[in-house]
Amino acid sequence: MSVKKAGLPLLAAILCFITLVACTSNEQVANDNGSQQAEQQTTEKQKNNSDQSNNETSQKNDSKQKDDDNQNESNKQKNESQHQNEENTDKKNTNTPEDDNISSENQNSSVNDKRMLPDGTLTKGDRGNKVNMIQSAFNKMGYSLTEDSVFGPATAWAVKDFQAQQSALTVDGVYGPGTRESIKKAINGQLNITPGSGISKEKINEEQTEDKQDHNQDTNQDQNNVISDPSSILALVNKSHELPAGYVPDNLVIPDVRFPFDADLPKKQMRRSAANALEKMFAAGDKAGIDLFAQSGYRSYDRQEAIFASNVREHGKETANQFSAQAGESEHQTGLTMDVTSADIGFKLTTEFANTDEGQWVKQHASEYGFIIRYPKGKTSITGYQYEPWHLRYVGKSARAIDVQNITLEKFLGVQ
Repeated sequence: MSVKKAGLPLLAAILCFITLVACTSNEQVANDNGSQQAEQQTTEKQKNNSDQSNNETSQKNDSKQKDDDNQNESNKQKNESQHQNEENTDKKNTNTPEDDNISSENQNSSVNDKRMLPDGTLTKGDRGNKVNMIQSAFNKMGYSLTEDSVFGPATAWAVKDFQAQQSALTVDGVYGPGTRESIKKAINGQLNITPGSGISKEKINEEQTEDKQDHNQDTNQDQNNVISDPSSILALVNKSHELPAGYVPDNLVIPDVRFPFDADLPKKQMRRSAANALEKMFAAGDKAGIDLFAQSGYRSYDRQEAIFASNVREHGKETANQFSAQAGESEHQTGLTMDVTSADIGFKLTTEFANTDEGQWVKQHASEYGFIIRYPKGKTSITGYQYEPWHLRYVGKSARAIDVQNITLEKFLGVQ
């Protein structure tokens, strides 16, 4: 009985010990798990902080790189802009003569105006580069002036014709400030100009004939007979029968024949009927085995005036008058004449042409195509000019009769 009583407390103690150990073990496990969880959370937190720090660092680096790239791009654009400015400066400082003649928005307009149109006042009889500038300006508007730097009747007519189309301008044929400003506007497209619509050809011919008569009277020269019908295919032009100063033939074209030069100069032109006949004659010559070349056709009054003046300066007036026509007295102004030549004489206009195969063929066959040798050998006393075997004048069907009779155009028309 006593043993039982003693064992009960011992058993209770053992149970308490076992319970205490179990609780302690569970508490340790729990502590260990909690410590491990806490440690894991701490590690994860550190990792997250590290990742965040790395991201921030990466973002900062990206931002810095982007700033560097932007700065580099900015510097690059700045350098390119500076380089482009240098190129533009170089181009501006190395303009060619062609560039100088071309209007640009970046160029000074007043400079361009002076290049294109002269200042001051110019009138008939003036000469020089300023007149040439005016002639060039009128040709830009559609006129057909010979740019010979001579303010002759044709240039005066163009000025008057232009002035007549502007109510604010005085129609006096004088180039001045008002006319200059209007020309500038016309070239810039601010005014509509139709060449020839201001003053008729008949009117200007009458005025120029009166001017010529006044000039002859003022200089005590013999009064020449001005041709009443300059467009006639048989119009007689010589020292006593003069073309109106402003006469320009209609239907001027360039014949399809050989020339010893390439430029499309006015002297390539002829009236259409004469040009067609010349083409047929050249084609026949080709079949005959000769090589004709056309050298000089139409000449304006102003151009002839300049040529004669040049010959006078070089040879004197008396000598020049034997082989060179004064303005208005040249058949070239009719558009019915062409000087021809050949390679054998270096394309020159010389009496040696008569001894070439081409010269001999022309003498025998030119009349078959409506042409005559206008200044034949031994007829200087009639024609007023020395022998010119190269100078062909188109007279149409009358050529055969003139050739067969071996007479001049003057004789054929009953003038001599």
